[in-house]
Amino acid sequence: MNDQRGYIDAEGEVRELDDHFFANARRGRPRLPTGQKKQQVTMLLDPDVLAHFKKDGKGWQTRVNAALRQAAGLKRNL
Repeated sequence: MNDQRGYIDAEGEVRELDDHFFANARRGRPRLPTGQKKQQVTMLLDPDVLAHFKKDGKGWQTRVNAALRQAAGLKRNL
């Protein structure tokens, strides 16, 4: 958004959205640079390992990724 006014005022209210906003609107979040895109893989896990990560529900793949990064001694991507 390059509009100097912004769309949220000091009280946290969203101002009326005009034609300019909708003309430049894009769905979803921006694409990541090529080097930061995640790669889809298929891997086999022991049932108890999978159950451990799935027990807390949604986001288990992210938790697996974080555990692998930590085990490999890699810094977190921001």
